[in-house]
Amino acid sequence: MLNLAANVCAMTEIQTLEQIQKKQELLEASIKNYRQPFAFGIGLATKSDSGEILDVFFPSPQSQTEPFICALLASNIGWDGQTVTYEMELNNLEEIAETLREVEKNQDFPETSADLVSAMARAISNPNAPGGKKIAVVSFIADRNDAPIDAIDTYLRLHLLSTRLVKPHGIDLTGIFGKLTNCVWTNLGPFKAEDFEMKRIQLLADGMNIFIHAVDKFPRMTDYVVPTGVRIADANRVRLGAHLADGTTVMHEGFCNFNAGTLGSSMVEGRISAGVLVGNGSDIGGGASIMGTLSGGGSEVISVGENCLIGAEAGIGISLGNNCVVEAGLYVTAGTLVETPDGQTIKAKLLSGIDNLLFRRNSVSGAVETLMRGENSSWQGLNEELHDN
Repeated sequence: MLNLAANVCAMTEIQTLEQIQKKQELLEASIKNYRQPFAFGIGLATKSDSGEILDVFFPSPQSQTEPFICALLASNIGWDGQTVTYEMELNNLEEIAETLREVEKNQDFPETSADLVSAMARAISNPNAPGGKKIAVVSFIADRNDAPIDAIDTYLRLHLLSTRLVKPHGIDLTGIFGKLTNCVWTNLGPFKAEDFEMKRIQLLADGMNIFIHAVDKFPRMTDYVVPTGVRIADANRVRLGAHLADGTTVMHEGFCNFNAGTLGSSMVEGRISAGVLVGNGSDIGGGASIMGTLSGGGSEVISVGENCLIGAEAGIGISLGNNCVVEAGLYVTAGTLVETPDGQTIKAKLLSGIDNLLFRRNSVSGAVETLMRGENSSWQGLNEELHDN
């Protein structure tokens, strides 16, 4: 449990930038071998009656930013430089908010977190949260290559991805399924799946209507993060941990898993599986599928280059370079035999990542063919007006 040192939150004069910098130096000096972590965050967690963490909302996750707040938290908890999570008490939050409010009187100070911390203090003061008790937590990730240690840590990593502070494959996600609780996701928040029926009866008896969105370990992204410059037709089809770049449109049948997503303006009408990266200007057609790294998909990262088109109901199990097209209805896996322009027949994996390729099926022979695409090809890219989000 977090215990704040009295001298850290003492209301000394810390309103000028020089005083703030001096305070930060003192905080950092109070911690042995202090170094700023890769990421940290203050979050609001839901804790079940039996003690499991059901979810965590990090309103402002940070990655190598906000040095004053980072030093303040690290000093308060006696952070030892390891990847670690802590539960916070109400008085801890109130003291931190008071310190930050004093600091933020300086208009040149770039950080504005006092109101967020105060809101968390109010949230954990509410004893009537439907799904479980609300608690405040702090998570430090010392290094991006450290494996997740618990559900709180895992939720911070998923937030980092969806807030675009980390790109897919930019942080270790080893074993996260085992860290998360299977929940019933509702309009009233998450409930532990095993406890839900009794909770439902109690809520109905209290006159509350409850609607179920999903039963899963991962929640939908938009309940925690709404990235700027995107459109999502069906929020249920984008998991927390998805990385959607500015200019991305996910249509009703589109889907994006965690640790996957777009790196620029893209049209997503098909499936972006876990681990998949889609480059700027590419279109994943209706019903199209891209193999991921889960459920036996292997460890190879499948990526789609820039300005590519995967036609409707098509799919790939190899990476595409830039300016590639896969014909509608054609699924190209690593083992698919492909006829090349020079008359060879090779496995598609040998063409993985090569630019300017068209994959099609010969309608007479049934053979899968690949052709080189020139500058005057028929695919003219995305409709810029549609992606000016």
